[in-house]
Amino acid sequence: MSDIYDIIIRPALTEKSTRMSEDNKHVFQVKYDANKSQIKEAVQKIFGVDVVKVNTMIMPGKPKRVGWQYGRRRAWKKAVVTIAEDQMIDLFALESTESVGEV
Repeated sequence: MSDIYDIIIRPALTEKSTRMSEDNKHVFQVKYDANKSQIKEAVQKIFGVDVVKVNTMIMPGKPKRVGWQYGRRRAWKKAVVTIAEDQMIDLFALESTESVGEV
């Protein structure tokens, strides 16, 4: 098994995922070959919360074009993690504390 910090790549901070966080569901981009139990363990250790459920889905790569050349974006894996009712993850607070030490 790889390191838990390699499994979760980044949180997906979109309008829809922000609304889902009110229902204790958080969306993350995860490593393509990570399974649900690895994702659950990584979220529990990194954020210190109890994970109730993990749903994963493969997001297909989209065709893109630059000039006359055609290419394709890479497919990626998304995980929707449901945490316990009395707990929360504040992703915006994590970003602000990281930038304070860099100034």
